[in-house]
Amino acid sequence: MIEASAADRLSQRLRDARQNKRAALIGYVVAGDPDLETTELVITALADAGLDVLELGIPYSDPLADGPTVAAAGQRALAAGTTLEAIFGLVERLQQLVPIILFTYFNPVFHYGIERFAERAARVGASGLIVPDITLEEISEVRGSLQSKGLPFPLLISPTTEPTRAGKIAAASDGFVYVVSRLGVTGEDNRPDLAWLRSRVEQLRLVTDKPLAVGFGISTPAQVAAVADWADGVIVGGGLVSSYSGSSGVTAARLAASYVSSLLGALARGD
Repeated sequence: MIEASAADRLSQRLRDARQNKRAALIGYVVAGDPDLETTELVITALADAGLDVLELGIPYSDPLADGPTVAAAGQRALAAGTTLEAIFGLVERLQQLVPIILFTYFNPVFHYGIERFAERAARVGASGLIVPDITLEEISEVRGSLQSKGLPFPLLISPTTEPTRAGKIAAASDGFVYVVSRLGVTGEDNRPDLAWLRSRVEQLRLVTDKPLAVGFGISTPAQVAAVADWADGVIVGGGLVSSYSGSSGVTAARLAASYVSSLLGALARGD
């Protein structure tokens, strides 16, 4: 069993960013894209570059929330033979470098076994689990299993979620609240309406004191700077995956780290 609390490391990273008057940078990569050896090099480089938190996508054949860039990365990972057990091993090796939140869909968790998945994730030192295709009414078993192992379970609030329901989702979310910046799937296209999004975050501040992290479609330093001014975390997925797409090994790691480094200066908060 991992001795240090991975959940505590996640909370500490978010607190540290806040105390340093900046938003936390949360990056997303797909495990096994284009192979697990490259993923390990990329994660190590991202941690060295200063990434605060990593969402590690588990490749899945029917990724409903993934845009073309991330979906293609998932297909490359599946073609490379990436397995869930190999991903757990990767997390165990790297979790001391950066808090790693697993990102997957309900079907893989269900087939692995909800309780078994939670136990295995906790044992390897994961800092939480995100399951974007599970609704508030369906979370009890997954959330209960994760809570029993001390694992955070961040939930997503979409742009179409009405305020009362958004408050309930925020109340049930652990670790942080994932505020979806726009309708559609992940990726760099279809830029979010930042003025509306700021209003959304300010409304959520009235009903929760949990950290609010914004993601989907955030990819440039200018967008990161705008969101960081009023959010606790900025989630960058498609842009990061794209930064090293088509490369592997140390080249992929260098490109990914360079991309993250280009965003770090944009994280300062206005408060």
